[in-house]
Amino acid sequence: MVKVYLTGAGPGDKELLTLKAYKLIQKADVIIYDNLVNKEILEEAKEGVELIYVGKVKDNHTLPQEQINELIYDCTLKYECVVRLKGGDPFVFGRGGEEALYLKQRGVKFEIIPGITSAISVPAYAGIPVTHRSVCSSFRVVTGHKKVNESMHDINWNSFKDDETLVFLMGLHNIQLITSKLLEIGKDKTLSCAIISNGTTKKQKTIVGTLENIVEKSKEAITPAVFIVGEVVNLREELNWFEN
Repeated sequence: MVKVYLTGAGPGDKELLTLKAYKLIQKADVIIYDNLVNKEILEEAKEGVELIYVGKVKDNHTLPQEQINELIYDCTLKYECVVRLKGGDPFVFGRGGEEALYLKQRGVKFEIIPGITSAISVPAYAGIPVTHRSVCSSFRVVTGHKKVNESMHDINWNSFKDDETLVFLMGLHNIQLITSKLLEIGKDKTLSCAIISNGTTKKQKTIVGTLENIVEKSKEAITPAVFIVGEVVNLREELNWFEN
């Protein structure tokens, strides 16, 4: 029976791949994968599997999303086990919902295989818990960039006034706008924040600063990166286990 598995590959560390995802990668007839997928994971695929790269980086998309949807569907006409492999989790800013709806409308069976999202795991690898009951009891995950023709200005920034941890995914290119908006709504300029590049991998690098100086410090950061804002960043001094 033909089925598409919309699968999360996790945040980068190969060993953070779920067991279910690992088994499907070994079984897949075709794997359609993104830019953020650790290429070592693809080495687990069976001999003869077709590997199709559809990665997106800023201002350079291999295929627009509409064509990726069509490609996934076309693969179901040739293969039984189609794995759509995405970095992190397919439903956390991974467009997995769009692809699932496209398949549903065409009568194609699909299954969602959740992955470990970088929103939680990357800060954890930097020694930053997104919550701590003595510091912060909630967190918010926010996209760091919007669809074409949409702007980060469209976000309801006033709703960010609560004292909660803010995690911005794919936010490095918009970090100046993000920090200025947070300062505009009254966030303290000394509020701690961090940029974590290449999280959970051997290349991981964390830059710590405040809302006042993180834009200048961000010039040393590279993508992919997670930007986290909140007092929990201060716990890194004690909890930085991975980079040490």
